[in-house]
Parts: sequence; C-alpha cells; structure tokens
Amino acid sequence: MVETLWNTEALRIFLPLLILLSGLLLYLISSSVIKRTAGRIRRSLKDILVPVELIQAPFRVLFSVVVLLFLLPHFPLPETPAAFLFHALKILVVFAFTWFLIRLLKVGERVIMARFALDHADNLEARRVATHVELVRKILNVIIVVLAVSIALMTFDAVRQVGISLLASAGVAGIILGFAAQKSIATLIAGIQIAVTQPIRIDDVVIVENEWGRIEEITLTYVVVRIWDQRRLIVPVSRFLEQPFENWTRTSADLIGTVYIYADYNVPTEDVRNELEKIVKETPLWDKRLVSLQVTNATEKTIELRALVSAANSSDVWDLRCFVREKLLDFLQRNYPDSLPKIRVEGKA
Repeated sequence: MVETLWNTEALRIFLPLLILLSGLLLYLISSSVIKRTAGRIRRSLKDILVPVELIQAPFRVLFSVVVLLFLLPHFPLPETPAAFLFHALKILVVFAFTWFLIRLLKVGERVIMARFALDHADNLEARRVATHVELVRKILNVIIVVLAVSIALMTFDAVRQVGISLLASAGVAGIILGFAAQKSIATLIAGIQIAVTQPIRIDDVVIVENEWGRIEEITLTYVVVRIWDQRRLIVPVSRFLEQPFENWTRTSADLIGTVYIYADYNVPTEDVRNELEKIVKETPLWDKRLVSLQVTNATEKTIELRALVSAANSSDVWDLRCFVREKLLDFLQRNYPDSLPKIRVEGKA
C-alpha cells in the first residue's frame, strides 16, 4: 500500500517534469528539422531566401501552448482556476495554429514565386502565376480566420446555446444580411472573378482614370495602381469588370509608339524618313521591329508627319518617343529651318 502510494506520489511529481523534458526535446528536434529543410530550400532556390522567421515565431507559440495544455492537468490547482486556464489555453491553441497556417501560406507563396522573375522584361507567365497565388492565399487566409473565430466561439457554452436557438431564424437573417451586404458580396465575387479570368495581373501596365501606372496589388475588394510619379491609385476591383480600361501588357509587353511632327508644306519628307531610321538605329530603346514615317494629315497651314517606332515595353516606348521627337525637331531646325510651321501673310504692293 505504501509502495503504491509512493509510486502515485512520485508519478504526480515526476510526470510533469517528464512531459516538460519530452516537449523540450521535441521542440529542439522540430526546430532543427525546420532549419535544415529551409537550408536545403535556400540551396535549391539559390536566388531566394525562404523566410524561416515567418514560421518560427508562431511555431514556438503554438508549441509552448500545447505543452502547457498537456501539463495543466498535472498541476495541483483549484478546480475553477484550472478550468479557466484550460479553456484559455484551448482558445490560444486555435489562434496560434491559425497564425502558423497563415504564415505557412506566405512561405508557400514565396517558394512558388521563387521560380518566376517579375523583374524580367518578358514576365507574362510570372505575372499570371503571381496574381493567382496571391489571391488564392488571401482567400484562404479569410477562410482560416473565419473558421478559427467560429471554433473559438463554439468553446463557450453560452455562445453555442445562442447559436442553436437562432438556428431556426437563420434563413430570414440570411436574407436580410444578403440585402444589406449585397454591395460587399458583389465586390468579393468580382475579386474572385478577377482571379479566375485575369483581365489584369500583377505588374500589368494599365490606363485607369486617365492615369498611367502598373498594377501593384490585387485584393478581393480593391486594386492598387502604382502611378508613374509614385502615387498610388486605389481602385475598387469591380471597376475593372464594369468599366473599360487600357491594359498595355495583356498578351505581351512590346508596344508601338507614335510621334507627331507638324511642318510646312516644303518639308522634304524622304529626308525626314531617312533621318528617323538613322535615329532609331542609334538607340538601344528600339527593338528593331517597326519604324516608319507617313504624312497623315494636311491642313491649310501645315502637314502632319506621323512616326511609328516600336519598343520592348511601355517604359522604353515612352523614352523612345521623347528621344525621336527631340532628334527630329533638332534635325529640322539645323537642316531645314524653312520647313518649320509658319504663317504666311500676303500684302498688296
């Protein structure tokens, strides 16, 4: 009897210590495995460092809470405080696991995007994948948070009883909430439709609200457009489904730029055309696809010369247009000043 009692008392003393030591050993082993796995990923991806720190903090919190949850029944605490602490630890486990999953999705996104380069000129596939991955991660984050809050609330008996009592009126409440939140629901559906159909992608060049910019971020409710002067234009995601806009990189990044020159009727068009070809051959901005000069209009005062030049992307085509315009004007001023626009006045002798 004494031996049995001693064994029981010894078990009550040493069992928490044994669990604590086992938990510490498991933590060290798990941490080592995570670091080694991350090291292999670093070496395999070369150009990307997977941020292990993103999952280290939530993993430590989750592990510590789980260990405390197992140790709590072995501590000689009064029943009421023990029940309160046990309930609090259960809720902490739910939210720590939620935090860990959200960070894990972020790491997964970076691992996937490590195979693609958004900073290359021809990055159509990378932009498509980035748009899909980012929106899917955000949708999963919303689902995970909603489930975590629901599970945490269901641990309270009062909330569970209220939920059961309101179940009969859920249909009516759903209809009322549907009417009240139809704008928000429509916006969320539009965000999902953007992710599926992809009229815009990350880093697309667009013209929205008469502003030139690049798509910087796509969420379920709004799109961030980085304008050329570093301003940010926040546009509702439904705007891209309900109203027209320009997408300069929908299928490819290369573009054709237009330069208009207005000159007098005596301008030597062939000389200007030869000069245009000489100008574009001297700059790396031209991608060697297209260069042409045409007389596209004639008024009672001037003629309109339209130069077409091509470039690999929108930034290059803008710089090329400015460069060609400057050089053509300089060419006319130096060689054919009489060909610049002028107003003729004839008087009687």
